[in-house]
Amino acid sequence: MAGQVSGEWSFPQPGRGWHRASHFSAAAMAEMRLGDPGFVPEFAVIGTTSGGMSGGESFHRAQIARTRSRERAEWLANYMPQKAVLDGLGVCGWNVPMQIIANACASGSNALGHAFRLVRAGLHRAVLCGGYDAISELVFTGFDSLQAATQEKVRPFDRGRTGLVLSEGAAMFAFEEWESAQRRGAPILAEITGYGLATDNHHLTQPHPSGIGPRLAMERALADARRQPGDIDYINAHGTATTFNDATEGIAIAQVFGDRVPVSSTKSMMGHSLGAAGAIEAAFCLLALREGFLPPNINYREADSAFALNIVANEARPARLLRALSNSFGFGGTNASIVLEAA
Repeated sequence: MAGQVSGEWSFPQPGRGWHRASHFSAAAMAEMRLGDPGFVPEFAVIGTTSGGMSGGESFHRAQIARTRSRERAEWLANYMPQKAVLDGLGVCGWNVPMQIIANACASGSNALGHAFRLVRAGLHRAVLCGGYDAISELVFTGFDSLQAATQEKVRPFDRGRTGLVLSEGAAMFAFEEWESAQRRGAPILAEITGYGLATDNHHLTQPHPSGIGPRLAMERALADARRQPGDIDYINAHGTATTFNDATEGIAIAQVFGDRVPVSSTKSMMGHSLGAAGAIEAAFCLLALREGFLPPNINYREADSAFALNIVANEARPARLLRALSNSFGFGGTNASIVLEAA
């Protein structure tokens, strides 16, 4: 993902027939395409959670308001979770088959990991992948009813953490077989070398307290990349700042890596974008690898005695990074980790 959206791109603004999720998806795809105009995907794998739910809510309100039948039909068409992806592909002029992964908050990392395996297995030469999500009233109310949201600052891994703040957005990537990218002179920003996933099936919304799911996901990602824990220079944690998630992940990271590897949760700055989170946080890792810095875990005040981690507290640090691990863990015990390496 590189470049900035310039004036040559024109996106319909969120409104009738075009909801926020479509806007995020299209803008992220177009920005990616500006960074690599020669990339033409053969397949798309996109992660999301609420998908077209914001469009579905607008459709429901349109029904209540008794708007014209044509308007209601437009809202109904926007309810599909793949509609935002179709809109983005249309903006970029791509017409390819797609796969939508909806696996709670691990969806974005699942999409990147699945795309990586498709390319590595030789099933596709070039795959568009990433994640998107838009806040909907139902999702916001759900997290509030679980008492997982906070009204104060987000404090991942802090002893006094009180919960998460929801956000929205999208990030898209061009995954391509290495030799193919080299032949056409593509700007190779980083390499995905490992993907691990695990499901603990402990509870509908709470992780297994032992941390076995996150631990297995991280260990499997390392094994897939043929790396040892000591080879990792930075961990972008899932770090939602909820009591249970941070404790579980903190225990798992300490079990696998000890307190050597710097850890931060960029959700402290960006909020929790659900199905888009894994993709957005992979972009953070990519920037950290390229620019040589450790992203900060802001709002951090006091360590939690339940786990010992090397938290990048409050300020970014310069660092020479070769490899990063990005975690995404979700409801239902879904866990995914990916290993990124400097090109």
